[in-house]
Amino acid sequence: MKIDYAEVRALLRQSRSGALGTHSVAMPGFPFVSAVPFVSDASGRPVFLISGLAEHTRNLLADPRASLLVTEGDGINLAQARLTLLGRVQPVDLDEASRQRYVRYSPESALYLELGDFRFFRLEPDKARFVGGFGRMGWLAAEAPAAALDPDTEAGLVARLECQVPPGVAVVGIDREGLDVRIGGVLRRLALPPTDGGAAALEAAAAAILPGLEAPPAAGDSNLA
Repeated sequence: MKIDYAEVRALLRQSRSGALGTHSVAMPGFPFVSAVPFVSDASGRPVFLISGLAEHTRNLLADPRASLLVTEGDGINLAQARLTLLGRVQPVDLDEASRQRYVRYSPESALYLELGDFRFFRLEPDKARFVGGFGRMGWLAAEAPAAALDPDTEAGLVARLECQVPPGVAVVGIDREGLDVRIGGVLRRLALPPTDGGAAALEAAAAAILPGLEAPPAAGDSNLA
């Protein structure tokens, strides 16, 4: 059964962490797996902010070949989608707009950036092994989206859309395949209708769904009389 690589990008975008497999320097010949947070960039490539003291950082600098396991939801449930992304993970210098984008998705990373020991690495995907459910699995060659927004354009859209959201909802990011919002502190991925237009058409499509979003009641609130 044919699988669209857009499903891979969607799973990466809605995930906040995964299991990174690297080639161990301390124990040559053995794989080393560690839990790492990440943020997908505008092209759907995982970007990591990792410490120079971490074992996986040492491994990557010696051999950038790596794999990233990402699963849908929490825990291990074989009925949920999952993927193993293979490629090379190497240091990357992000411009200011890309750094700010990373912090929007991962606010806690602002603290790590102040420490000075953390640097950005990016996984340049080569192949993906995707399992979307029973009978839906296979290898896919990595594929970038047809048109990715540059970080400055995305930041402008986010700022304008942020003025239109209900209380308790924050716009985090947008691309031609979806809208990312934080509702009640939880990051959610919302589908957008396809559009062949430019940034203005994308903004209009996102603005149309924002009024229907609603934050959950705060703890202690009650609708009971």
